[in-house]
Amino acid sequence: MLSQSRPLYLRRLTPPALPRSSIRCFLPTLPRLRSAYLLQVSDSSYALQSTESNIGKRGGRLPRRHVHFRAFDGDSVDIPSVDDWGNTEETMGQTVYSSDGDDSDSDFVLTPVSDVDLPAITVSNNDALTVTAHRLAMLGRGRKRHRIKHGVLLNTGLIIFLTVVLLYVDYCAWRIVRLPLAQFHLTRPFFMAVILASCAGYVCVPLLYGLKVYQIVRKEGPIRHTLKKKTPTMGGMFFVPIGLVVARFMAGSSSSEVSGAAAATLAFAVIGLIDDLLSLIKNHNSGLSPGLKILLEAAVGTWFSFWLDTASISSPYGMKMLAPLPAPLGLVCLGKWYLMLTSFCFVSMANGVNLTDGLDGLAGGAAALAFIGMSIAVLPISSDLAVFGASMAGACVGFLLHNRCKASVFMGDTGSLALGAALAAMAACTGMFFPLFIASGIFVMEASSVILQVLYFKMTKYFLGAGHRLFRMAPFHHHLELCGLKEPIIVAGAYVLSSSFALFAGYLGLISA
Repeated sequence: MLSQSRPLYLRRLTPPALPRSSIRCFLPTLPRLRSAYLLQVSDSSYALQSTESNIGKRGGRLPRRHVHFRAFDGDSVDIPSVDDWGNTEETMGQTVYSSDGDDSDSDFVLTPVSDVDLPAITVSNNDALTVTAHRLAMLGRGRKRHRIKHGVLLNTGLIIFLTVVLLYVDYCAWRIVRLPLAQFHLTRPFFMAVILASCAGYVCVPLLYGLKVYQIVRKEGPIRHTLKKKTPTMGGMFFVPIGLVVARFMAGSSSSEVSGAAAATLAFAVIGLIDDLLSLIKNHNSGLSPGLKILLEAAVGTWFSFWLDTASISSPYGMKMLAPLPAPLGLVCLGKWYLMLTSFCFVSMANGVNLTDGLDGLAGGAAALAFIGMSIAVLPISSDLAVFGASMAGACVGFLLHNRCKASVFMGDTGSLALGAALAAMAACTGMFFPLFIASGIFVMEASSVILQVLYFKMTKYFLGAGHRLFRMAPFHHHLELCGLKEPIIVAGAYVLSSSFALFAGYLGLISA
């Protein structure tokens, strides 16, 4: 406590009595304070000390980290006691001057103000010191809100775009199918999956945090990705099943196409789940070996091919193994090559989505757009599969509400492999392979960049004796990161490209069917 017989003087400024915390916040902000100053408070005193050398290094400014508060006994240091301060000339003798020149800053006097407990003293909201402290405290929070804003804007733009496209397709669906469809045939399952997936995330994400199912970050990846090592993974466990359940509910249990696509999607989700669990157990980014993973994916794709050969799939052409292509090619009968193409699509799409899942929101948003493009393409052939694609797109968007920058959860191999399998199943059941590769253009580009990187390195090592890299790092989105682009910029560009690919794929599917 301070003596109440001495006021606090500041030249050209006489604020109300200030608590010790306000004085402590204000003193470091005084410009060009070069002399040492000392404040003694009560019998057990506090000393504010600073050295002229530390202040000079900072251009005359006194940073807060150079102000030290130390408690000491009055007998340990030879300083004047509070009782020796007076109102007369002795008070002026305690004045501390900031500099000796004519252009010096204001001198000031620090003297006791009151015997009342200082924390109980209030300060006016209009006080300049309070306003300054508030602004300084809000600087860090402003930067944090700025980071989150990018993800919110990307998600909002994506949802608006998908909603407009689906509403327009539902409005024109009777002209496309030439059969009566339910009102909002694609929009209803989309929004139902969005709501359910987003709500499930608020339950499952804290659970994954509690289980410490954290993402394993590659050591050879970009340095900034080390900040993501405490982010949980395996988010595909909560949004992929929701997309499948909504599709089954809206399309009905009698649809064999939806049943087969859902079974293949779950099989790939199980492969991804095993891979994620092994990675967590080994505590490094290596689950299933690449050869074993591809073997399991090819086995599921082969099973799906034989199921297609024996199952009764409704087709407007009256026969199977046909791939509709734009005029003048028309329908192309692939025969047994159809089965091999199906297996290839399952493996390539699953790994393409898996390689793309490296930035916050990249794989989920590109997959949602690809599903909408495929839903439009297959609508004339199988309206139930169109509902399946809209449901999976809605599940991806619901997941994006938790995966936006900065991500709260990652989908992991559990989600990425399942999404690739779902896209391949839609193409295999309808023969829309050409629109599949167009709608999944982002995934094709990412997988191609890895293949080109490996081939270029091996060729230069064989012919030149030393391997060289075509990109700074593969997949391609890491190359863009190392070139200086930020994650939200890369993701926004991928969304624009993927939306163009999706619309073009849907158009090709409509004119081919």
